Amino acid sequence: MDFHKEIEQVLVYRKSYGATPNFDHDDVGYEKFIYEIQETGEGREIELGGKRVVVFESNEYKIVKKDVGDEYGLKEIWATGTILDGNSSGRFFRDYLTGRYEADGYGVLYKVYGIGDDRYDYRYFTGPKRAGATKGKYYQGVPVDQLESETVQRKKPIGGFYDLARNFGNCRHEGGVEFRSGKKPEALIEMIIRYFSNYGDWVLDSFLGSGSTIATAHKMGRKWVGVELGDHAYTLCKVRMDNVINGDKTGISKDYHWEGGGGYHFYELAPSLLVKNDKLPIYQINPSYTFEMLCEAICKIEGFRYKPQDVFHGHSSEKRFIHITTEFINAGYIKSLSARLAEGQSLLIYGTKVQSDMVLPDNIEVKKIPKDLLEKCDFESEVQ
Repeated sequence: MDFHKEIEQVLVYRKSYGATPNFDHDDVGYEKFIYEIQETGEGREIELGGKRVVVFESNEYKIVKKDVGDEYGLKEIWATGTILDGNSSGRFFRDYLTGRYEADGYGVLYKVYGIGDDRYDYRYFTGPKRAGATKGKYYQGVPVDQLESETVQRKKPIGGFYDLARNFGNCRHEGGVEFRSGKKPEALIEMIIRYFSNYGDWVLDSFLGSGSTIATAHKMGRKWVGVELGDHAYTLCKVRMDNVINGDKTGISKDYHWEGGGGYHFYELAPSLLVKNDKLPIYQINPSYTFEMLCEAICKIEGFRYKPQDVFHGHSSEKRFIHITTEFINAGYIKSLSARLAEGQSLLIYGTKVQSDMVLPDNIEVKKIPKDLLEKCDFESEVQ
């Protein structure tokens, strides 16, 4: 076979310009820090981008290439391509030095103060050497956070192609569940989570399928939320996470020395609180709801903690309570509830049948079911 039967694409977006992935690195020595810049003239001082800059003509400096690099040496980097967007030096060249040859001529050297992360408080830049050229370079010292080490870390760019044919072929039994034609190998998910999250971060998968994402996230020490519809939640996702917690040995388990552990909460989405009446153009309380379900749902909608106690069904603070009833609410009903409140306490009452034109105490509010619930829910009422 000349080509893979299937090539899939993974698109990555970032929410803000400064967001960066977790790059892999190679450990290297100082062999690339082999340049030294000698100033033979005084240059002239200007300001660019709010920074102090000294401009040296071509006869006022020398760039010396040494045989052996060391911690005091400089590394030569072309200011082009992704470098122009990728770090502060590249962006400075892009924003302030591109096209400067029209004002400063060719072959000049710029000494820019207050930029970079090495031992020097300046960084050198060169512009184009001859007419028609546009590219330049900058010279970077060993980063400060690596000076104490015998090696220097070199960032490895994220690859653009990964051959995961073997992983896809072997992922059928990962996690102890099968999901034909839709399962992703943990190796693919691991790569994405490793590059774009850190230990303890939250990972969300709104379409779990067989649970590959949350299984991988769990093994990698991430917190997670997963959503799935129908039987897959029980026959695939729950089974797989139970296997993971019990020490599943498939997928990335060996790479992460996974021995099991942890836990999770499993929630079922309740049916809609309000549903359309079969005959009339109105919403009504879902007939499948028990009174306890109704009380808990209303507490959640109104921001109360559901905790039935005495005549109250929940509270939002030590002084704010809620009461829910299907009985007829009149002045006498209000008076009996009011007697249960201490000084400084207030009460929200929800009822299906409410006497009109009641004069309420300042610390009591009455709302109607389902009318006032509709205002809290995302419904488009058909009643005009």
